[in-house]
Amino acid sequence: MEDNEVRERIRAGDREAFGDLYDRYARTVHQHAAHLTGDLSAAEDVMSETFLAAWRTRDQVRAEGGPLGPWLLGIATNKARNHRRGVGRRLAFLARQPKPEETADFAEASAERLDHQRELAAVRAVLDRLRGPEREVLALCVWAGLDYAQTADALGVPVGTVRSRLSRARKRLRALAGERLAQEEREAREAREAREAREAREPGRGRGEVGGRAAIVALPSERGPR
Repeated sequence: MEDNEVRERIRAGDREAFGDLYDRYARTVHQHAAHLTGDLSAAEDVMSETFLAAWRTRDQVRAEGGPLGPWLLGIATNKARNHRRGVGRRLAFLARQPKPEETADFAEASAERLDHQRELAAVRAVLDRLRGPEREVLALCVWAGLDYAQTADALGVPVGTVRSRLSRARKRLRALAGERLAQEEREAREAREAREAREAREPGRGRGEVGGRAAIVALPSERGPR
């Protein structure tokens, strides 16, 4: 089906066409949301809100144009942005409350999900050190695979703005990578020096002390001489 035909059917409220749109882009939207929020559960919420908003605003889809992926990712970017703001407000509120009693967490998660969460946490740790607009452009251009024009369409900004934001994001990431490598080298050096200092403090064998197999051979026999 041609892009313009898909757009026309979506604008007309064709549920089958919208279902096909969901099947085509749900995974892409979820991955994009996960990169921006750093949380799989939040990404699922963002994905649901994205398609709900897309259905409600389907009459705003232009009659002519390319694939609707950039349109959906633009909505997802706004939803993820709202989620981050909401999280910030909730954290600020919780910080003012008395600390609740700790309770044991008996929930079991699959190893694959935990690994994915760790990966997202690592990505989020880097992305959080970027400014919001740079973070969004990086997610759309690098992870979602949109070109400059599609990213500009998704965010509602000029193509030149996308280029400059992406350039700043890449420079910042290179600087962060250098800081991370320097930190890892420093930690490795400190660990090595601590190990060497620990080994130097360990007492050595005394003079005349025999070790290993020679010590066993040198032990006197309890039987006495034969």
